[in-house]
Amino acid sequence: MDKSSFLFKIGTACVLSIMVLGLAACKGNSTHSSPAVKESAAAKRMLQGMWLNEDDESLSFRAKGDTIYYPDSTSMPEYFKIVADTLFMGDEDDATAYAIVKQTPHLFVMKNQGGDVIRLVKTEDRFYLQQFEQTKRHFLNQRKLIKNDSVIVYGDDRYHYYIQVNPTTYKVVKDTYNSNGVEVGNVYFDNIIHLSFFKGAGQLFSKDFHKKDFARMVPPEVLRQSVLSDLKYKNTDVSGFHFIAYVVVPDSPTSYLIEITLSFSGKMSMKV
Repeated sequence: MDKSSFLFKIGTACVLSIMVLGLAACKGNSTHSSPAVKESAAAKRMLQGMWLNEDDESLSFRAKGDTIYYPDSTSMPEYFKIVADTLFMGDEDDATAYAIVKQTPHLFVMKNQGGDVIRLVKTEDRFYLQQFEQTKRHFLNQRKLIKNDSVIVYGDDRYHYYIQVNPTTYKVVKDTYNSNGVEVGNVYFDNIIHLSFFKGAGQLFSKDFHKKDFARMVPPEVLRQSVLSDLKYKNTDVSGFHFIAYVVVPDSPTSYLIEITLSFSGKMSMKV
């Protein structure tokens, strides 16, 4: 091997060595400058269990696994995680952050969205577990296909109605704040209700009812948070056949009962 070939190979090897070292250094610097943010497993373990408001001893929530459950039916369970001194609640892309002031195995102090300091204490009393058995109000149909039909005899004529409550994927979000000032939300699903009405074999009326069909009778701020829950037959008189549509704010005493009247010729009228 001549001298020039030897020097060329030595030079190439040096250049490759420098490039490898440079890449390794860059990789090391990148890892050092952008450390992965990890959830605090110890803090999450300490939060497991049921927590009472220290001021009035009211039940606030129950942390189980990576979910927080509330003791009322107005609030949906929420995913949570703790990173450093912050509690994050909600979906990853839209989580709400709450500053943690202090945390011990039996004390949890945080700030709500209004900046108020909330002090919670852990309870081991299993009596409180029953408060997490949530129940829904009577007039709320959710994600169930419901069919109902019947024959009405009026005078010498026979009439037949058919009602079908069709669940949809249209979301109704009801936002509220719990007693600790923490924002919680509940997602419900609206319905489309079909009504068909017949005299003998002839159809007098057929319609798919949507929540928006009652916009004239329900205030917009109520309608936005409402679900068209059900449609039921009421009675028959000289003015026609009466049905009641239930427009309901979920888990709330607020509801609008809309009377739908079908005349004997199949014309429709509505009133609250």
